[in-house]
Amino acid sequence: MGRKPSNRPTSFDIAYRAGVSQPTVSRALRGAKSVSAETRARIEAIARELNYSVDKNASSLRSQRSNTIALLFFEEQMPDDSKINPFFLAMLGAITRSCATRGLDLLISFQKLEDDWHVRYQDSHRADGLILLGYGDYKVYESRLRQLVGQGTHFVRWGSVDEANIGATVGSDNVGAGRMAGEHLLGLGRRRIAFLGQADEHYPEFADRYRGLCEALEAAGIAPDPRLQCNAVNLEDRGHAAMAALIAKGAAFDAVFAASDTIAVGAMRALAEAGLSIPGDVAVMGFDDLPAASMTNPPLTTIMQDLKRAGEVLVETLAAQIEDGDAPAGTLDAKLVVRGSTAGPSTSSG
Repeated sequence: MGRKPSNRPTSFDIAYRAGVSQPTVSRALRGAKSVSAETRARIEAIARELNYSVDKNASSLRSQRSNTIALLFFEEQMPDDSKINPFFLAMLGAITRSCATRGLDLLISFQKLEDDWHVRYQDSHRADGLILLGYGDYKVYESRLRQLVGQGTHFVRWGSVDEANIGATVGSDNVGAGRMAGEHLLGLGRRRIAFLGQADEHYPEFADRYRGLCEALEAAGIAPDPRLQCNAVNLEDRGHAAMAALIAKGAAFDAVFAASDTIAVGAMRALAEAGLSIPGDVAVMGFDDLPAASMTNPPLTTIMQDLKRAGEVLVETLAAQIEDGDAPAGTLDAKLVVRGSTAGPSTSSG
């Protein structure tokens, strides 16, 4: 603390300027939650001002850590054969920046869910912890999460947040967002709202969005009609098929809430093929606010998840877990983005 700044900045110089101890500086720059947000922000600002960078080799020797975290993308069936959900790709920039701020290296890998990916990283000391993005059928993924917990692996994943979560989980308030979607459509005079998305334990985020929609309907005195819920996984052609099947059943509906933008785009195509106008006959909204949502005709109303904050919280949660062994679940708010696919009143009588 009594040390004056030298020509080559060190953590002691930062401590001198910040009025804290050198161990506090080290903890702050590693993202430890034991350091207050105000103190961490002051330390990070001084570090930037002094152009200070963490000596990763020395830090690793002291802590027996690699100072690396691994970001694992899991293979999903995508229409462009990329195998990576574009929603998760949009988080990558925020995750990368957050790691850089903490002096952490980021190892990015693409995995098949059935592979022994959980053995390759922390067990081999390639990474101090894992960020897991994408999983498809959660019931298949669940057993691997239990393995990670059982072997003491540091990890955080993006998904549905509830008390039954296995390990640290960060995600949007999907129930609240589903309720928001329902309230928006109800406010436009829509009363027969269909939901496209597999709403069960295999796809818990979709199930939460459907639950929120049902809560909005019930609050308005409308009993949810199970005939208007059609299963669809996160693919455009599945959204198209689900919408076509609903139309073929002859069920009356004046709005569609799709569990993802990708499903919504397929549904819009099926509605157009059936000669139904959007939003005149059927209002349509999705979820995620992917870039494609603003380019549909009409542009798609959707629920936007805060991807910048999501990436930051994922890294913060994992860093806190590595440092202190305590990483509570984090739930982020979502935002309604209104575009042309829900504008205007219903013209249907049902």
